[in-house]
Amino acid sequence: MSEKAITDFFQDAWVAFHGNKDFASKYLKSLYIGDVADYKPTPVQQDFRLLRQTVEDNGWLRPDPVFFITHFLSLLFFDAMAVWILWQFGTGWLPWVAAIVLFATAQAQAGWTQHDYGHQSVFRSSKINHLFHHLTVGVLKGASSHWWNFRHSQHHAKPNKLRKDPDVEMAYVFLLGKELPREWGAKQRGIMPYSYQHFYFFLLGPPLLLPLYFHYEIIYFCMKRRDYLDLFLAITYLIRIGYTYTPFLSGWGTIIFYFLARVLESHWFVWITQMNHIPNDICYDQKDEDWFTMQLRATSNVNSSPFFDWFSGHLNYQIEHHLFPTMPRHNYAKVAPLVKSLCEKHGIEYRSKTWYKAFADIVWSLRASGQIWYKAYYE
Repeated sequence: MSEKAITDFFQDAWVAFHGNKDFASKYLKSLYIGDVADYKPTPVQQDFRLLRQTVEDNGWLRPDPVFFITHFLSLLFFDAMAVWILWQFGTGWLPWVAAIVLFATAQAQAGWTQHDYGHQSVFRSSKINHLFHHLTVGVLKGASSHWWNFRHSQHHAKPNKLRKDPDVEMAYVFLLGKELPREWGAKQRGIMPYSYQHFYFFLLGPPLLLPLYFHYEIIYFCMKRRDYLDLFLAITYLIRIGYTYTPFLSGWGTIIFYFLARVLESHWFVWITQMNHIPNDICYDQKDEDWFTMQLRATSNVNSSPFFDWFSGHLNYQIEHHLFPTMPRHNYAKVAPLVKSLCEKHGIEYRSKTWYKAFADIVWSLRASGQIWYKAYYE
């Protein structure tokens, strides 16, 4: 990237990520090198910064406490209902299945909630957001706050950038985009039959990401970094599940119940989180892109409805979420028309799909990438 492009990008990225800019600025003094001569933002930068000012002036970065309290109570309700059904109706197959669905629903919604805390969009205070993020992602989800921040901050800073975004670093199982499949095919790298990855995705992706891979990665991350606090919080989650369900289901019954619920949640999580990114451009970081253009290239929306907003944790507004990471999700719908208007003005594509097309595009993009690998490998 050119010096001007780097300046443009990091100015907008810094503003997007930091709520308390006066506090964050204190840490920049030691990094000061100099000023870029004859700096002038592009028309896209100018308009996006005006839009950012409009967002701040309208108070769209301020959270609605009622929204977040209601949502948090609702996930606790689903969690409690899973236990109540087993207590009230026993462990026959029908109440057992209902309890799995309710517990998985509570887990999925807790995942969207910890995402809110992680993005500093629930409380004005960063310290309180961090505290609730540790507790929610640890005690309610069995994960690590530091692990989540390590992965997710990189994803937001460089979405769909190979070797920078960990969410697209899965080459030993899936090859994404156009560039990496062509490169690996030409060098005859990899051990998977990537031309069939759109088939084995259904076996290795949605069912196993949460119950197997994330458990392994979180433990490895915490042990490697000696993050014993997050590891302890994650263990308290497993203890809570054991003490809650073992009286109804016994030891092995609880393990089976837990695993199947996490498999169900994993399907929910994978389809929602991948529908906005995998079908879009995935490339190496070789373009002089400003913050706005990069986020629109790498993200897409799914059409809004009251149910799908809830089901996806408002991640169907992925464009607005990436442009304004600290914005409370209940305000995405307010800024979306302005973002779309700005895109139309500058000839930038604003992608919004139906949910079934968004899900289907995941599979078609895997198929297209697999064919690119196959052609490069054998020709």
